[in-house]
Amino acid sequence: MKGHKKSPTGLKYTLLAKIPTVLPVLFIFVLIGLIVGLSGTIKGEKLRLKAEKKEAISTKQPTANVVLLDVNPTTIQDRINLPGVIEPWKKLSVLAKIQGTVIEMNVSEGDKVAKGQVIAHIDPADFLIALEGARATFELAAANQKRTKTLFDKGIIPPAEMETIEAQVKTSKAELKKAQLMLSRCKITAPISGVIRRLDAKEGLLLNVFDPIAEILEIDKVKAVVGIPESDVALVRNIEDVALTIQALNDREIVGRFHFLASSPDNGARLYRLELEIDNKDNCILPGMFFRAQIVKRTIKDTVAVPLFTVIKRQDRQYVYIEENGVARQLPVELGIIEDWRVQVTEGLSYGSRIVVEGHRDIDQGHKLNVVRVINDPLEVLL
Repeated sequence: MKGHKKSPTGLKYTLLAKIPTVLPVLFIFVLIGLIVGLSGTIKGEKLRLKAEKKEAISTKQPTANVVLLDVNPTTIQDRINLPGVIEPWKKLSVLAKIQGTVIEMNVSEGDKVAKGQVIAHIDPADFLIALEGARATFELAAANQKRTKTLFDKGIIPPAEMETIEAQVKTSKAELKKAQLMLSRCKITAPISGVIRRLDAKEGLLLNVFDPIAEILEIDKVKAVVGIPESDVALVRNIEDVALTIQALNDREIVGRFHFLASSPDNGARLYRLELEIDNKDNCILPGMFFRAQIVKRTIKDTVAVPLFTVIKRQDRQYVYIEENGVARQLPVELGIIEDWRVQVTEGLSYGSRIVVEGHRDIDQGHKLNVVRVINDPLEVLL
């Protein structure tokens, strides 16, 4: 049997039947092509317009006047500024050693006294009487010993009796010395040289043993006391000198020498007591004055440091501007320690660069610069 062959009319009919199905697909492809082409055209137009706008702004943007700073190696210190208070080098309370009535006060509060100077007198009458009695007893015992010694040498009295007499002499001699000591204590003297901070005794006051008479401060040298945080104890352990500023003396600057660092904290604040020695021959520095201590924890040499105000911070970015070929270049930087108005730059800036220190707030990347002045010393920026 011969194969069946489709007629031309049937094939044409089949193609016409498929047209309604193919046309939507073709339309979609054409539409997608138009959208892609139009998107590319729009994007290109945007870039062109942006470039033209940038060029127009650059053309109209006035040249910025700036001051530059040469970046050179420098030294910066990591310091802590802590408050403290002045204390006397020594503070002693003078107490009564005997009982008696004060008959004379020889000093006033605020007076300077030397070691051994008489501060007050206690009525010595009772102690003079006791001394006379002790002296008489001793003289009698000494005379008795002398007579007994003669008889002992002749063998008239036994050794035991002679020993008893000698013991009486020693006892009476000790009582005499005690009476002399008690009488000497009627004169109250200063145990150290210093200033009378407080007088507790006054004429006519009956004192008992250990009653306070006066308080004396030694201030020819004083102690500057600072509380050191626990985190900084190891860093200040080996310091020698500390710069101090005393506000009450018109911000007078002095140097304190390391004297003592406590091995345990003084209080619940976990502060370790640091004592600094200060010479005070003129007695201008008084106990109780407050000061600020600049304690250097470490010194970093040959590093990069710039004025703190030259660093611009925007959101999570920080950067500076440098000058290159007459235009501004923005450099992201990483910062380190801060000392007063300077900050260390650990990354992003190198020696030889010229950083914009004036006018940097009015420029942007690529801004044309007019260099008014170039300085080498950062301090010139502050003038």
